[in-house]
Amino acid sequence: MCGIVGAVAQRDVAPILLEGLKRLEYRGYDSAGMLVVTPEHKFSRKRAMGKVAVLGDALSSDPLPGHTGIAHTRWATHGRPSEGNAHPHVCNETIAVVHNGIIENHDALRAQQKELGYRFTSETDTEVIAHQLHHHYSQSHDLLAAVQAAVGDLDGAYALGVVTNSDPERIIVARRGSPLVIGLGVGENFIASDVAALVPVTQQFIFLEDGDIAEIKRDAITIYDHEGHEVTRPVRQSELTADAVERGQYRHYMLKEIFEQPRAVADCLEGRISGDKLLEAAFGHEASEIFDQVQGVHIIACGTSYHAGMVGRYWLESIAGIPCSVEVASEFRYRKPVVRNNSLIVTLSQSGETADTLAGLQEAKRLGFGHSLAICNVPESSLVRESDLTLMTRAGPEIGVASTKAFTTQLVSLLMLVIALGRRNGLDPFVEAKMIQQLEHLPGKIDHVLQLDDRIREIAEGFADKHHTLFLGRGAQYPVAMEGALKLKEISYIHAEAYPAGELKHGPLALVDAEMPVIAVAPNNELLEKLKSNLQEVSARGGELIVFADEHAGVVESENMTVLPVAPTDDCIAPIIFTIPLQLLSYHVAVLKGTDVDQPRNLAKSVTVE
Repeated sequence: MCGIVGAVAQRDVAPILLEGLKRLEYRGYDSAGMLVVTPEHKFSRKRAMGKVAVLGDALSSDPLPGHTGIAHTRWATHGRPSEGNAHPHVCNETIAVVHNGIIENHDALRAQQKELGYRFTSETDTEVIAHQLHHHYSQSHDLLAAVQAAVGDLDGAYALGVVTNSDPERIIVARRGSPLVIGLGVGENFIASDVAALVPVTQQFIFLEDGDIAEIKRDAITIYDHEGHEVTRPVRQSELTADAVERGQYRHYMLKEIFEQPRAVADCLEGRISGDKLLEAAFGHEASEIFDQVQGVHIIACGTSYHAGMVGRYWLESIAGIPCSVEVASEFRYRKPVVRNNSLIVTLSQSGETADTLAGLQEAKRLGFGHSLAICNVPESSLVRESDLTLMTRAGPEIGVASTKAFTTQLVSLLMLVIALGRRNGLDPFVEAKMIQQLEHLPGKIDHVLQLDDRIREIAEGFADKHHTLFLGRGAQYPVAMEGALKLKEISYIHAEAYPAGELKHGPLALVDAEMPVIAVAPNNELLEKLKSNLQEVSARGGELIVFADEHAGVVESENMTVLPVAPTDDCIAPIIFTIPLQLLSYHVAVLKGTDVDQPRNLAKSVTVE
């Protein structure tokens, strides 16, 4: 959830590290810090609360010269946000470390280290790593050996970058359960928790495997696996460019990413359909054989991806006739599920490093659920590497913490899975051809619904003084309502809840009054008349309604009901279409309330800790 950058070079690395931190700001953080080894072999460190820009201002007035350095943005877990808790952490002016993840046995290690005479200056779990490294380094006098010994003492998840001023021309890194990449330069090399941090300086990367420890020098990289054997990991060329992670003409990344959805959906579909047929090879060369065995689907995901999975359940059962379960990953991994033979485990994650989802996949494999499919946006991620089949969403970089195009491309990917599995369960070829046609027209339909932007901005003004909102949907639109509520609460800090519209009379109707906006999505389907009755329940009690309705749905504006017409949409893609105006609404409300749209408080983009 935090960000790591490091460099060993023939030039001053502070500007590289600072730019890398700026490019990791989207991940969410509360403080930042940097440490370099000076030409005199001393540590020079600066840490600051708040934005990376604060650290940058400090560096402008007092630069940090040096050719080796590590830097970090912290998202507080152990210990409050403070300068003293910010990374890098240093032990006895000899060892410095940056760390992503959580050390679960930090209390026991802290007690042991206090007995050995170590003094603590922070409340973090990370500081025990620095002391443990120093303890082993004082015995071996070799940084690589010290890291190899220290990680054996750690329980939990970590990505580590470690330097010592007595051997300043190398960085030792280690990873378990938290992502870490090595960037390859000419006469210089880099480390980072995310490729995006390093795209200004390299396009070549090595993605470390779980348990790897690596020695990074200017002119050499040596990698060891979890057993200490020297190994070779493939060098991959990244297609990510520096321009791809810029805002361009848009005020916020979130708005840019909302408007990128037509292109993202088109990219997701490209090369995966031919004529009126889905090409199953898009899921992997073993896909057809695996799909032949599937008797049920079990979806594991978190947050927005969980909502995508819930939509997928409606599709899989109503279109493909395949039983489907959907679970929050953090719950699945700790309960005792009944193993169902020939289940397809489907994991959904934008980053592919979501800790709970990754652990859920590992637990499902351990229990013997069956084959696995990862629907993900990052080809080199842990989730992709651990799955039998993969379908890349191709959403492109998503910087805003509130997911938008990752969600819609996940839905498109799930609809392709529905077609693939439906074929094996009697799906009419005519129905498949119609669904393919709808998917091909989807980018244009999203473009059309984006034209509601100005009207939605006007409606958002009515939320300026509101503190609570209800979202309603029926059928596959219920998860869409859940996603709309999540977006609004994430970035505007307005309390929002979503309900199946039929549940209003079982409790939520008690909340309805003129101060409680109620937002509903109304496609023109078999549940429309039921939904209209639910809207009347709200209207009769003086509730303020905002309804995004299919133009042919016959939902008519009234004194306390605003209707925004959405172009007629086939029911199979309606959840994707009706998601878009809810994203725009949450964005404009947040802008009007003056919140930090791209980096909302207390949240991180990639949740790599439990």
